[in-house]
Amino acid sequence: MKVLVLNCGSSSLKYQLLNMQYESVLAKGLAERIGIDGRLVHEVPGRDKYIAEKPMPDHAAAIALVLDALLDASVGVLKDKSEIVAVGHRVVHGGEHFTKSALITPEVEKAIEDVSDLAPLHNPPNLTGIRACAANMPGVPQVAVFDTAFHQTMPPKAYLYALEYAMYEKHKIRRYGFHGTSHFFVSQEAAELLSRPIEGLKMVTCHLGNGASVCAVDGGKSVDTSMGLTPLEGLTMGTRCGDIDPAVVAFLMDKEGLTGAQVNDALNKKSGVLGISGVSSDFRDLNTAAQEGNERAQTALDIYCYNVAGYIGRYAANMGGLDVVVFTAGVGENDAYVREHVCKYLGFLGIELDMDKNAKRGEPLDISAAGAKTRVLVVPTNEELVIARDTKAILA
Repeated sequence: MKVLVLNCGSSSLKYQLLNMQYESVLAKGLAERIGIDGRLVHEVPGRDKYIAEKPMPDHAAAIALVLDALLDASVGVLKDKSEIVAVGHRVVHGGEHFTKSALITPEVEKAIEDVSDLAPLHNPPNLTGIRACAANMPGVPQVAVFDTAFHQTMPPKAYLYALEYAMYEKHKIRRYGFHGTSHFFVSQEAAELLSRPIEGLKMVTCHLGNGASVCAVDGGKSVDTSMGLTPLEGLTMGTRCGDIDPAVVAFLMDKEGLTGAQVNDALNKKSGVLGISGVSSDFRDLNTAAQEGNERAQTALDIYCYNVAGYIGRYAANMGGLDVVVFTAGVGENDAYVREHVCKYLGFLGIELDMDKNAKRGEPLDISAAGAKTRVLVVPTNEELVIARDTKAILA
């Protein structure tokens, strides 16, 4: 069973083709600069990377080029398009409607469209990809896997904001949370790595990339998470501010003469560690600059680690205990400095690192010191595999 997994952005399309009999990746790639000019980067394990500059006026054209690459005699892995039995889509926002993945029907498509105002940068491209696949592969089943679904187990005390309740009733303003497929995957993998049933574990999973979120997972279920109505709330991130006083928005509009949209753009794209450091949103650049004596870069790293540690401590208190902390995603998996300096705050929770193990990367690993009460794991995430598994399960 071969499943194509798609993650559509506004001008890009990430893809993987998986053989679900072995859960192996047959090919993966990125179509980028959609609507501008077009560039395809296509990779097959064991072969040279294939790069093509080709026009991609829209997502339908991009998907057609992806299929061409998969079928190409020299760089492809398929003999016929019919070998793809289903397409799994990452859909960022499912609102309250979706508590699990769903086979895409006209009704599901409409429901995704109805919550697009909650994720205006993400859901419309997701829908475009769904419709483009229907045009290029008519009759092939498609499945939507929602970033928000895993967090639908949060109780009202975790997801409601202290606004007039009518704002929730009328507009569904609440905390939804994101990165759900990643938090789900690494929590399951962590339980396996520890050889313990997930039902008995209290853990905090830290998805730390350019976008970042922390999730309290109690007995395998999300009970709280740092991102909110949108992916802007929570941790300081690469370019997103995370938690700030809401009055800052009106203050900036008044003092800088900005519109609400301009402030929103600044908080999403010009803030975070980029805004603080003035250097970069890339933690490799921040670490280099800090080592060279750049005080603002060091401050940005300090704020980042302080905030992550604060959420871990908060969730340990909320769950009444903590058995394991899991680091994942680009920064979480690869930045030993961040892991070390987050965990320095958490000794009171029984957390202690083995510094030699912490220096390793690229594999699931327990980096705790021998005898540490609370375990600290590094678990590489695999959101595409979650999407493919859900797609396979729905079609079974």
